[in-house]
Amino acid sequence: MSALPTRTLPMGDRAILVEVEGLDAVLALHARLVAEPPPGVIDLVPAARTVLITVDPAVLSLSRARAWVTDAATAASAEQAAAPAEVELDIRYDGADLEDTAELLGMTAAELAGRHAHATWTVAFTGFAPGFGYLVSEDWPFDVPRLATPRTRVPAGAVGVAGVFSGAYPRETPGGWRLLGTTDEPLFDPARPSPALLAPGMRVRFRTLAGEERTLAGRERTLAGEERTLAGEERTLAGGAGALRVEEPGLLATVQDRGRPGSAALGIARSGAMDRRALGAANRLVGNPQGAAAIEITLGGFRAVALADMLFAVTGGGGPLRLAGRDIDPYAAHRWPAGAELEVGWIERGARAILALRGGVEGLLVRGSRATDILSGLGPAPLAAGDLVEVGPVPAAPVPPSPDAAWGAPDGDDLEIDLAPGPRADWFTADARATLFEATWVVSGAADRVGIRLDGPSLARARDDELPSEGMVPGALQVPPSGRPTILGPDAPVTGGYPVIAVVTDAALDALAQARPGSRIRFRHARVRS
Repeated sequence: MSALPTRTLPMGDRAILVEVEGLDAVLALHARLVAEPPPGVIDLVPAARTVLITVDPAVLSLSRARAWVTDAATAASAEQAAAPAEVELDIRYDGADLEDTAELLGMTAAELAGRHAHATWTVAFTGFAPGFGYLVSEDWPFDVPRLATPRTRVPAGAVGVAGVFSGAYPRETPGGWRLLGTTDEPLFDPARPSPALLAPGMRVRFRTLAGEERTLAGRERTLAGEERTLAGEERTLAGGAGALRVEEPGLLATVQDRGRPGSAALGIARSGAMDRRALGAANRLVGNPQGAAAIEITLGGFRAVALADMLFAVTGGGGPLRLAGRDIDPYAAHRWPAGAELEVGWIERGARAILALRGGVEGLLVRGSRATDILSGLGPAPLAAGDLVEVGPVPAAPVPPSPDAAWGAPDGDDLEIDLAPGPRADWFTADARATLFEATWVVSGAADRVGIRLDGPSLARARDDELPSEGMVPGALQVPPSGRPTILGPDAPVTGGYPVIAVVTDAALDALAQARPGSRIRFRHARVRS
C-alpha cells in the first residue's frame, strides 16, 4: 500500500508543515488527520498544497507528530473519501466588477454569472479573515488577476474571484478580489457552535436570486455579536456595573487572555496577550488563574478611575505608575480605592504593560476567549475613553505575599531573539540566510499585534516564483518582495503567501512582545528538540 507523497518541513519549534502534490491530496490528508488526532495536537490548517500541524511539544513531540503524519498519509491513500457536506449560498450577481471581469475573460456579464453559479465549488482552505473560505472548482478554468489597486473597503457579503479562487467576505475588510455579486448568508457567527459556515472540504453551490438588485455600497453587515452601541458616553464591556471607568486608553488598550488556540482552521487567529509571562505574573500577584483576562496597554498613556474598591497589579513594560497621584511599584499587588485614579504613564522600558484586576476582566466571550483581535474584530473592541470595565467574581485562591524584590521591567531596546528553522529557507540565497543572523535589525514604526516589520538589509531570494498560501504561526518571519522580514504577531492571518525563512521560538515571543519602534534585534540559532 503506497502512501500519499509528502514532504515534511519545519515551522519553528511547535509546528511542522506537510507538503503534498495538490489540493486533492491536501483534503484527503487533512480529513484523515482530523479524524484521529493524538493528544497534543493544537491546530490543523489546510492550505493550497500544505497542511500545518501545531502541537504542544510537552505532550506530542515533533518527531512523533511526523510519524503520525506518515501513518495518516498511508491510510488516506487507501480510504475512499466520504461524501462532503454541502451548502448553498444565495447570490445576486450585482458586483461592481462583474462587467469588467466578463470583458476581461471575453464573455458577457450574464455568461460569467452563469459559469460561476453552475460550478460546483470546494472549500480548499480558510484564512485572510475568520470564515473566509478559498473556493476552487474543476468547472472554473479561469485565472483572474486581482485588482491593481485593492479596495480599502469591501462590504460583508461580497462574492469575488481572484486567481483560480472564489470567495465571500464574512465582514467588511479591505480586499483586491474582483467582485461579482453579493450574498445574505451569515458566513461567520461567533455565537454558533461552529461559527464558520464554510469549512475545509465542504462543497459549495451558488443559487441565483431573482428580484431587485442592490449595490454593494448600499449594505453593511458586521459579525454577529461584534456590533456595539454607545449608551451616552459610556460602554460597559459585560453589560453590568463597571468596576473601573477608562479616562484615557493611551495608544492602544485591549482586553487579552491566553487567546484562541485550536481555531486556526476556521481562519481565527490565536490572539491573546503578546507577553504571556507578564500576563501570568500579573494574575498570580492578585490571586487569579494565570490565564484570566486582563488589560494589555501598548506604550502607556492609560488612565482609569475605580468605581469600586479593587485589587490590581501592573507588570511588563516599565514606566511611571501612579495611584491617586502617588508613585507605586510594578510587580506588586495594590489596593485601588473607589474614586482613585490609576495612571500607567508612557512606557520607557519595553512596549507593553499588563493591568490585572482581582477577579479578571469580564467581556465578550468568543470561542472561549475574551481576547481582542484587532485585525478580525473578534472579541471586545479596543478600550476607549468612557468605557466601563467589569471584573468577575473574586476567586477562591488567596492573594499571595508580595515578592521580596521587584521583578524588573524588560529592556526592549536591545534584544537577542532565538530563531528556529522555517519551511522556506531554501527559497533564499546562502548569503541571505547568513545575513539574517549577522545583521542588526531595527523595529520599524509599522509594529503592532498583527506584525512587526523590520528595517535592515534586503534578504535576496534564490527563487522568484509565487508561493501558494500556506498556514502561518505567530513568530513566523515572512519575507515579502522587498526582502525585509515581518514577524507575524498573535492577530496575524492564519495563512499567508510570502515565504517564511525562520520562526521565532515560542519561548522568545514574550521578549519580542516588548520590542518597540527603534528597538534593535539580533537573531541567534535556537536548539530545537525533535
